[in-house]
Amino acid sequence: MRRTAFFISDGTGITAEALGHSLLTQFENIRFDQITLPYIDTPEKARNALIQINKTAAYDDGRPIIFDTIVNNEVRAIIAEADAFMVDIFGTFLAPLEDELAARSSYTVGKTHAISEERRYKQRIEAVNFAMDNDDGAKIKHYDEADIILIGVSRCGKTPTCLYMAMQFGIRAANYPLTEEDMDDCMRLKMPTALKNYRHKLFGLSIEAEQLCAIRQERRPNSPYASYELCEHETKEALALFQRERIAYIDTTRLSVEEISTRILAQAGLERHLK
Repeated sequence: MRRTAFFISDGTGITAEALGHSLLTQFENIRFDQITLPYIDTPEKARNALIQINKTAAYDDGRPIIFDTIVNNEVRAIIAEADAFMVDIFGTFLAPLEDELAARSSYTVGKTHAISEERRYKQRIEAVNFAMDNDDGAKIKHYDEADIILIGVSRCGKTPTCLYMAMQFGIRAANYPLTEEDMDDCMRLKMPTALKNYRHKLFGLSIEAEQLCAIRQERRPNSPYASYELCEHETKEALALFQRERIAYIDTTRLSVEEISTRILAQAGLERHLK
């Protein structure tokens, strides 16, 4: 079955996307074409969106699904005329919350993702800059400032995880790659000298050799770097190092960057700086 999901907002649409995606992933047997329509903030834009939705309804296997976070009542009323099933996120949740809190919502467009608090925004940007400056062991002299230091073999997910934790949680995350230079004469990984003073901040990322090989093949096809033999050796040695040095770690093979990040925070006992 093929259906279309629209995420519609008079702001960025990020909130509608986040909740909509979470709900749609529960329906594994249905293919959803997902369309985001942000900044639908005038009746004219709403009528254009209405035309697009109704055209989609004409050829889909079922009527489209709409997830909206539209604040303007006039705009929302136009969208509600569509031949679609509409999940009005703000309308569904704000009214009961107003009753419970005995207060009226401000009904302000873009409140969730606006730069409404300078301190939090600055903290987020500083964390992202820190992650970029301390990627792949670039500047170990800044490790004193790190909340956490991710270690693992090349292409196991260290960089995207650091950036996600910075963006979403304000965490200052550095990462250090485990390479052949960190192996002894017997080709066994040893603790890198640069990390010995930061053992309490280390967190390991492991990955299955098959997955690592596939990722590296996309980056450097048919190279020694992407060979299964090297991937298998590196992943085994990294896991052995984590266990030998008692470094907490998780297997990233079947996890998204969101899952990796939240599991690290929970397992490492880190507090989110952005709440």
